Amino acid sequence: MENKYLKLEDLDVYKISIDLSRIGWIIFENLNSEQKYIFGRQFITAIDSIGANVAEGYGRYHYLDKAKFYYNARASLFEAKHWCNLLFERKIIDQEKYEELIDKLNLLNAKLNNLIKNTKDKK
Repeated sequence: MENKYLKLEDLDVYKISIDLSRIGWIIFENLNSEQKYIFGRQFITAIDSIGANVAEGYGRYHYLDKAKFYYNARASLFEAKHWCNLLFERKIIDQEKYEELIDKLNLLNAKLNNLIKNTKDKK
């Protein structure tokens, strides 16, 4: 009998969040010390927090626990968008990198909203 349990690593929202963390880390590594101190750490923390919250929520048993962490992931996503906007406005990242990040964040937002809805519907 084959196990039909979906692994965390196979979840689209998790895969996209890991991809965003990889991109975010490259951006963070290229910041100078002052930029890392002023806004870089907040940027990378927000980006990494998305996947961390998805993972924690996925590991919870009760649907309300799961949803709580998925909501936290969504809040971190919006914070990450804020930092992306500032990075672009301050000319830290170019238009192409900005659009790549925002496109992935928008896709993740839609998928995260679906995950939240589906989780709550399973009650």
